[in-house]
Amino acid sequence: MELLNHEYASALSTVLQVIASLLILALGAGIVAIAIAYFIDKNQTEHTIRRNYPVLGRFRYLFEHLGEFFRQYFFAGDREEMPFNRAQRAWVYRAAKNIDRTVAFGSTKAIREPGSVMFLNNPFPPLTQEAHEASVVLIGPNCRKPYRPKSLFNISGMSFGALSAPAVTALSLGAKQSHCWLNTGEGGLSPYHLEGNCDLVFQIGTAKYGVRDEQGKLDDERLSEIASHARVRMFEIKLSQGAKPGKGGILPGNKVSEEIAAIRLIPVGQDSISPNRHPEVHSCTELLDMIHHVRSVTGKPVGIKFVLGDTQWLNTLCKAIHQRGIESAPDFMTIDSADGGSGAAPMALMDDVGLPLRESLPEVTNTLIQHGLRERIRIIASGKLINPSDIAWALCMGADFVVSARGFMMALGCIQAMQCNSNSCPTGITTHDPKLQRGLVPEDKATRVAHYHNNLVSDVELIANACGVREPRQLKRHHARQVTANGQSISLAELHPYPERSRSHPL
Repeated sequence: MELLNHEYASALSTVLQVIASLLILALGAGIVAIAIAYFIDKNQTEHTIRRNYPVLGRFRYLFEHLGEFFRQYFFAGDREEMPFNRAQRAWVYRAAKNIDRTVAFGSTKAIREPGSVMFLNNPFPPLTQEAHEASVVLIGPNCRKPYRPKSLFNISGMSFGALSAPAVTALSLGAKQSHCWLNTGEGGLSPYHLEGNCDLVFQIGTAKYGVRDEQGKLDDERLSEIASHARVRMFEIKLSQGAKPGKGGILPGNKVSEEIAAIRLIPVGQDSISPNRHPEVHSCTELLDMIHHVRSVTGKPVGIKFVLGDTQWLNTLCKAIHQRGIESAPDFMTIDSADGGSGAAPMALMDDVGLPLRESLPEVTNTLIQHGLRERIRIIASGKLINPSDIAWALCMGADFVVSARGFMMALGCIQAMQCNSNSCPTGITTHDPKLQRGLVPEDKATRVAHYHNNLVSDVELIANACGVREPRQLKRHHARQVTANGQSISLAELHPYPERSRSHPL
């Protein structure tokens, strides 16, 4: 026994000596590192704080980086964060996980805050068995292959390249499960978009990725090839997007892999800079020319996507449509909000250019009504619409459909880390790092995508029924009120009155 105790004490002493040596070594290495950092900071000229406060000044940059994460989880209130607060994100996460979405002990929403929208419940709402799903809306009645979408809520444009392969695959699988469409974004049609066999909307950006020739012009043969896919239901010509109206995208050469180059039809390893508009479109007349051309080649509905800024061009476009004939109109218009955008963009454009959807959606709807084109052109609302009340508001204001990008990113697991452009997305959604992508299992996340879609549409139907209508598309402006600056609310029908239809353009 004494021998065992002696051996145990000897082994323990050896371990303690090793630990002490390691601590001394670490302490010495730390002192050397601090000395080197001190010398570097004192002699560098780029950062004033580090030069005046060597070593200690480095913590300023660390705290600045960590600050947004601490605010998100510890300091900001449930309704304080931007672009989406904790209450908004929490609803999406619960809906995606298909767990209880109810709340207790009252709402935390500041309902008297200017801009807040309140829906007006009816004293005699339809009984549950009397309520209906949203009606089917036809897009492109004059096309060889018109489209009847099955859902009013769909997935907005997000390109493969901006999103990882597992993320796009999960969205495609989830879209199929929930019977909604998936917009490809401007990056071309990838195998991952086709993986789930869901309905697809092919977006044609200013660089014509996926449907371009060597000079970057629209290639009819490529366009026909894309249209030959049965699951590609519509084509969307992107004029501008919420994050960067008036600016084209920049794809750095280090992101242009062989796979992405093959899909986008661009050289491997070279920077690809999209024009800030379609070079061949200088006017509303030439825009109608392009719409007609794409529709003729594909035989499928063709629409346009834009952020509304200057409003006069809409009237010019509507007049040009009537001059050519109502069949020349775009089959749909996707209205993006100035505060939309899942990608990175210059702050000057993201913060200060374009109209938010709260102003642009009623403006576009009223303009189409005034010119007698509202029934011809379907309206798709886009931009920061991730919760049921957002979608119900858009329907009240005249939207036929609503699309979301960031809502579905959150359904995939996005935590709003704000690292979409750094290739370091911690959830594997916007990174091409295989180690980070490993955490995103498409089959599992597809189920969450479907749950999010289905639960959101279900809650929109709840709002519609509470307002006394049988299905969501029957919601109108008189069904909601908006709080004004004096704290009193006003009907949306009074805030944004319907215009009189022009006599020169009757239905």
